[in-house]
Amino acid sequence: MVNTKVCTKLLALAGFSVAASTVMVSAHGDMPVVEYEKFTLDNGLRVILSVDTSAPVVATFVHYHVGSKNERPDRTGFAHFFEHLMFEGTKHIPRNTVDKLVQGAGGRLNAYTTFDETGYQIEVPKNELKLALWIESERMLHAVINETGVETQRAVVKEERKSRLDNQPYGSILENVAKYVGAGTPYEWTPIGSAQYIDQATIEEFRQFYKQFYVPNNAVLALVGDIDIEETKKLVKAYFDEIPRGAEVKQPDFTFDIGKNAVEEEIVEEQTPLPALIYAWRTPQQSHPDSYALQLLTTVLAQGESSRLYRTMVDEKQLALQATSFPFSLEKGGLFAMLAISRSPAQSLDELAEELDAIIEKVRGEGITDQEFQRARNQIETQYANSFNSVVEKARALAHAEAYYADPGRINTEIDRLMAVRKEDIQRVANAYLTTENLVVLKYTLPNR
Repeated sequence: MVNTKVCTKLLALAGFSVAASTVMVSAHGDMPVVEYEKFTLDNGLRVILSVDTSAPVVATFVHYHVGSKNERPDRTGFAHFFEHLMFEGTKHIPRNTVDKLVQGAGGRLNAYTTFDETGYQIEVPKNELKLALWIESERMLHAVINETGVETQRAVVKEERKSRLDNQPYGSILENVAKYVGAGTPYEWTPIGSAQYIDQATIEEFRQFYKQFYVPNNAVLALVGDIDIEETKKLVKAYFDEIPRGAEVKQPDFTFDIGKNAVEEEIVEEQTPLPALIYAWRTPQQSHPDSYALQLLTTVLAQGESSRLYRTMVDEKQLALQATSFPFSLEKGGLFAMLAISRSPAQSLDELAEELDAIIEKVRGEGITDQEFQRARNQIETQYANSFNSVVEKARALAHAEAYYADPGRINTEIDRLMAVRKEDIQRVANAYLTTENLVVLKYTLPNR
């Protein structure tokens, strides 16, 4: 018998914690305006400072404009590998002590890799700002890339992939969605990469990757917290000014060919406990005007237990054990995917497909209701309002806005773009992108046991 409680948690265990896009805060209605100062060092490092005295803490966020899309097809996983390697140590920071230094100072740190970027965040008491800046400047200039660190992290990354993806039910969903939705582009593979390429890579290849991408002119440093602006400027210059500028980084030049990638594939894996159906579509990049209407559309259709997908397939008709979505809004394109897991091993995926088709066709033909429209707006406003509660999220949002739009102030207007979306815009983008010509269908079926 299948444990339904376990199945409802499978997505969380299947590697979907990879962050694909940054939720930005913004000024709308009663939301505060995030004030900031921006300057650029001679070496190209863009710096954004913002005062937040709500707590005696400060957050630093370093955004490197390098993700899995910057990798070679035969060397996938490099960006994610470096996320791990940058915690090994530097010329002046002993091995395996980066996290100990921060935690010993009463702080916390983390990092992530996406298709487009790698981000490093540190939050410390305000009197420990120098420590955070020293660590990040050391990692930018003096990261140690030697056999010991590389071999250690090879094992760590391979074990992470094995435990989170290879040995988990539905662990390959994101990889398969990327394979078919991103076919022919650098979005064809996911940030976690393939273990064999990490094994095949030489230490010189890792050193070259660091030299190419971990340079100040490919980075944004954002600081938010209880800081003195002028004093912090001096500290930033003291720690980062002498780091040499690197060669200019050329980002991959490509676009999604929307509407010409219809695919249907059956996937059989030993660890699949219940049949599952995935629908996925290519969508425009995050800077495209339609991305805002698509965000509201995905909220209405498939995000949360009040969405059409969950309410219809799980609550009302009890066709699915779980139904959810995983949209990605990326620098060069996007995708919107919906997943439904069958309630029993014997259930036909045709039942799920029929209901998914009906849900999609109804929104294409009739649009959404006033109630759904207002609920989606409320959900999005709540998400943005909550983002103001964290200095780390503010720092990440400022860095993201600078990296992709050269405008940190965009975090103060982004919500207005979302709130400007009309009901008819949502129906229009449903008809433009949720088409059969643009649809990738993945069917996870049970192996013959």
